[in-house]
Amino acid sequence: MFAFQLDQAQTLVTLVDEGSFEATARVLHITPSAVSQRVRALEEATGSVLVERGQPVTPTAAGLLALRFARALVLLAQDATAALTSTSDAGETLLPVAVNGDSLATWFVPALSEATQRTGALFDVRREDEQLSARSLRRGEVMAAITSNPANVQGCTSTALGVMRYRAVASPALVSRWSSQEAGFLIDRRAPMVNFDRDDMLQRHYLREKLGWRTPPPSHYIPSSADFAQAIAAGLGWGLLPEQQIADFAPDALVALDAGRFVDVTLHWQRWRLSSPTLDAVTEVVREVAARRLRPLGDDLRA
Repeated sequence: MFAFQLDQAQTLVTLVDEGSFEATARVLHITPSAVSQRVRALEEATGSVLVERGQPVTPTAAGLLALRFARALVLLAQDATAALTSTSDAGETLLPVAVNGDSLATWFVPALSEATQRTGALFDVRREDEQLSARSLRRGEVMAAITSNPANVQGCTSTALGVMRYRAVASPALVSRWSSQEAGFLIDRRAPMVNFDRDDMLQRHYLREKLGWRTPPPSHYIPSSADFAQAIAAGLGWGLLPEQQIADFAPDALVALDAGRFVDVTLHWQRWRLSSPTLDAVTEVVREVAARRLRPLGDDLRA
């Protein structure tokens, strides 16, 4: 039976995260040659090539399977060290998590702060659309993720956190310039729209399902949640913002384009099904903060 050695597991995890043998060597305080030897030993033991040696280094299909087990082994070893040395935290436990940009901009950073105070863990946050983050879980790239999909990723547990409500808003100047003659929406369909990026499925859904627009309006792309909100307030275009971000602006800075229509996204916390005190504690904190900052479950039918 094949068994990971802890130093080999740590090397594989660091290599995939850092993307090069040289960076991995710096992080682990060993030579690039030692990194290469550990990876080669793993590949010989498994009988599979685990990484593509490019720039950056990327895991193969077999490497993704090995990566998942390697991350679990490293986390369990760090948890055991914390327990055996009677410390109150997990030391330098590094947890990779996938989080959508809007959660990062509104409520998730306070959750990270509380989790760090409680566990001492460090976080490697990967920004991922909430509809796509399950992919990173399946690939073993992250150990937990904020998703909008309630279905469990294989090997994970899923907890519903709450509802994030989005409303269409624009600056008063944009509304004045592009005033609509159609009933039900304050601006003309020719008015420019601000999109997060070309994977912005939320706004596509709003255009199609809420407005019935089959052709998207002219669009800007602003791939940062904070800058996205500022672009809308500055009059660059209109777009959907979470209620938490709308509340950060002065009452007259943004105009609701249709108070009767909104989009609700139920967020879920999916994490590896792994008995880890650190991961358990982080999960507890995320649930507590979400309960304070998101709309409660079942609130998705009320305006």
